[in-house]
Amino acid sequence: MNTAGRLGLYALGLAVVFGGALGAGNALGDSGAVIAGTKAPGAHATSGTHTEQATQSHGDAAQVGSEDTPGGLQVSENDYTFVPLTGAIKPGEPADFRFAVTGPGGGNITDFQTRHDKKLHLILTSRDLTTFQHVHPEMSADGVWTVRLTLPEAGAYRAFADFAATGGPALTLGADVLVAGGYTPRPLPVAARTASVDGYTVELDGDLVPGRSSRLALKVSKDGEPVTDLQPYLGAYGHLVALRGGDLAYLHVHPDGTPGDGVTTAGPEIVFYAEAPSGGDYRLFLDFQHQGKVRTAAFTVHAGSPGATPVPSGTPAGTPSAEPGGHDDQGAHAH
Repeated sequence: MNTAGRLGLYALGLAVVFGGALGAGNALGDSGAVIAGTKAPGAHATSGTHTEQATQSHGDAAQVGSEDTPGGLQVSENDYTFVPLTGAIKPGEPADFRFAVTGPGGGNITDFQTRHDKKLHLILTSRDLTTFQHVHPEMSADGVWTVRLTLPEAGAYRAFADFAATGGPALTLGADVLVAGGYTPRPLPVAARTASVDGYTVELDGDLVPGRSSRLALKVSKDGEPVTDLQPYLGAYGHLVALRGGDLAYLHVHPDGTPGDGVTTAGPEIVFYAEAPSGGDYRLFLDFQHQGKVRTAAFTVHAGSPGATPVPSGTPAGTPSAEPGGHDDQGAHAH
């Protein structure tokens, strides 16, 4: 099968056809996809509003997304639009990724709330969920954001802008960025309870349960010894992003407790509470900081129906759920 066929079968959510190498310069309206070098669609999607909902059992606030729509699936919501402005991106070469967020009046937003130590968080992942970057762009006075990044291979990537304009709702908007070149998507890595990165081992305890808050504990060790001196990163000892396989619905969670509160320990365990919007396969990306460097551990997990037997370690991550759930109104975040 040629490159166009492989990508078309894999990226079901993209309304795009590749002819040989991926091109630049075409906008994909309703899908929220943009090819590097074009602006996002100008039409604003009409959707429900975001609200803040207390998670009473843990004292966290869960940000609920648009009605029936998980976070990150739309380029435009509540009259806010994520507008990539970048020219052609070449695989493996550093480039300035530029974008803006336009508001209800149509102009670039320049006033943002500080959330988790930053005005805006930008997440980039390949559509096959095998690469991941969490970066923090800088904004110029005209509301254009810029960050230097390298997209390692040709293919389709998803960019998520996580922000809250001053006086507006907290949102996660997404757009696809396509990098020219031949592309063969890889399968989702198999499910596992342990991940290794730079000599660290991270163990996962807990399961995602669709439609219900669930406890996820991640234990960090190095050379067989528990790490008890994790350093705060973005106001917490860990930062977790979950993306649903297939459509990349975005679930952004934060740990229980706060550094310096006299209760939360600096490791080895970081506890999160998360709710999956449906059954299916998810990729979890944990950012943690130790000895002055941020590292990312990645897991594949399966969210089954409540009460279902969790997926055994090593089960292929493409296995369908026994009872795939429909979307609820869980948006993107739990804080």
